[in-house]
Amino acid sequence: MESALKSSPSPRTFLILLVHLKFKEMPMGGAALDLTGVPLPEETLTTAQQSDVVLLGAIGGYKWDKNEKHLKPETGLLQLREGLKVFANLRPAYVLPQLVDASTWKKEVAEGVDLMVVRELTGGIYFGKPRRFGTNENGEEIGFNTEVSAAYDFDTIVTNNIFGDILLDEASMITGSIGMLPSASLGESGPGLFEPIHDSAPDISNNNFEPGTLSEQPLYPNWDRGKDKANPLATILSAAMLLKYGLSELKAAERIELAVLDTLNKGFRTGDIYSVGNKLVGCKEMGEEVLKSVDTKTHASV
Repeated sequence: MESALKSSPSPRTFLILLVHLKFKEMPMGGAALDLTGVPLPEETLTTAQQSDVVLLGAIGGYKWDKNEKHLKPETGLLQLREGLKVFANLRPAYVLPQLVDASTWKKEVAEGVDLMVVRELTGGIYFGKPRRFGTNENGEEIGFNTEVSAAYDFDTIVTNNIFGDILLDEASMITGSIGMLPSASLGESGPGLFEPIHDSAPDISNNNFEPGTLSEQPLYPNWDRGKDKANPLATILSAAMLLKYGLSELKAAERIELAVLDTLNKGFRTGDIYSVGNKLVGCKEMGEEVLKSVDTKTHASV
C-alpha cells in the first residue's frame, strides 16, 4: 500500500490524498456455507490473517436459520474474530443533524447524542459453555449459562460482549436506523476487522456485486438480487473506520465521512431513514451519490 499527497497546479491548491489498496474477496458466512459447506473456510481465514485489514460484509439470512449451530453464518463470524485475535470492538452511535427527525427519540433529546461503546469480544455468553443441563416442558435437553450486567449513561461505555451487543441494538433506534452504524474490531497486532453492525437483510438487500472466486468458483451462485432497499451507509462508514483505525489514513477516512454527510445534506435517503421532503433512493443510488461526493472532494458541514 502506498500513499502520497499531490497538489493541484491551479492557483488555488487542493491536497488530494491517494491511497492505493489491493483487494481480495473471500467467502464466509452463508456464501461460504453454500460454496464449501462450512461458514469459515480455512483459505478465507488464512487470507484474512495475511491481510493488513479486513472489511466484512453483513452476514446471516433466513436460508441458514435452521442449520445446526456450527453451520450457521454467525459461527463463521465468531471463528473469524477468534482467528484474527481481535478483542476490542468499537461501535460509535451518534445522531447526525440531518437524521435527527428519523430518531425514535424526541428531537430535543436526540440532538447531540454522540456515544462510543467499547465492547470486549472474546468472552461472555457468546463463547460460553453450559454450566448445567436441564429439561424443558417438551422433554428437550437445554443448557444454562447466565450473565448479569449493568451500564451507566456516559459518553463512552465499556462493556462485555453480549451486553454491548444489546446496547448497540438499542442505540440504533436513537440514531435513526441500524443501517447507519459501523464498527471496528481490533487486537494487539494483526489485521483489524471492520463491518456494519446489522445483518444481511436478505429480503431488501441488493446483492448486486461481481462474484469473487475461491478455486475459481462463484462466491454467490444462487443469491437473489434483492429489492435494492438496504442502507449502504453503515458499510461505507465501516470502510472509513478501516482507513482511520486500521491503516492510519486519517485524511482518507475523513473524506469518506464528509462524502456521507454531503450526500445526506443533499437530501438522499434510503427507506429506513426517509422523511417527507427528502429524496427516496435505493441502495445502489445511495452508494453512487456518496461516490460522486468523494470524487468531487466536497467539504460537507455537519
